[in-house]
Amino acid sequence: MRCLVVAPSKTPQRTGDRVKTDRRDATKLARFLRAGELVAITPPDRETEALRDVLRAREDVVFAQRRARQQLSAFLLRHDRKWTGKSTWTEAHLAWIHAQRFESEAQQQVLEDYVQEVRRLTARLAEATERVESFAGASRRCAPLYTALQALRGVGPIVAATVVAELGDLRRFPSASKLMSYLGLVPRESSSGPRTWRGSITKAGNPHVRWKLIESAWLYRHRPAMTIRMERRSKGVPQAVRDIAWKAQKRLHKRYWAMTGRGKRPQTTVVAIARELAGFIWAVGQVVERPAA
Repeated sequence: MRCLVVAPSKTPQRTGDRVKTDRRDATKLARFLRAGELVAITPPDRETEALRDVLRAREDVVFAQRRARQQLSAFLLRHDRKWTGKSTWTEAHLAWIHAQRFESEAQQQVLEDYVQEVRRLTARLAEATERVESFAGASRRCAPLYTALQALRGVGPIVAATVVAELGDLRRFPSASKLMSYLGLVPRESSSGPRTWRGSITKAGNPHVRWKLIESAWLYRHRPAMTIRMERRSKGVPQAVRDIAWKAQKRLHKRYWAMTGRGKRPQTTVVAIARELAGFIWAVGQVVERPAA
């Protein structure tokens, strides 16, 4: 590997009130390269880059739908229209919203506008989800790992596609702990001498994958089981991957209830489960080979 190094000047160059550190940075990079502390990276290929764009477009629709629902709920709440059911945005909840009537024609029209916007974004989200599943499943580079990851509980098509698109070849991480650090799921630490302090997670890595894994981790509070949906997703998956998925179910379920039994908050516990789920995802990535470009 060749590296062009520009000798540093004695004094940094100044541009106005800013200090240019290009030469200083080049010197540091050369030192890191000589010490073997630089890690090679592989830029995403065209298929992976396209899948990222499709997924992030879907995320935009998710956020837009969430905001439209919040606006509709706020409008109803301002007029003391409160839903008393258990869950929102179910068929029963939507039927209750459609049954609302206002004396003012203007207010009734506002309600209809909000409802239509929610309907439109819901339809867009369904289309975007179908587009992601179709593209990821047909991609020669992404399909093997995309299919294998869905054997894990909580890792459906969208989560699997996000992992594949954002992380690429999982073999580039030498260990599971490296992947956990990359995702920002490890606790921050400030230690000195005999004192050790660990705080919340660093959040220093890829936010898209971290968000999806934390959402998926909530499902591990349920008893280990092979549901019909999981059995359908696992069809054609290597037995080694299915064994990893079953081991993940048993370990993470046990760990969830062990941590909550010690008084840990469910939110804190789920982050810890997401960290270990990343480790099982890494293990699947070592079994499934990514086709060469």
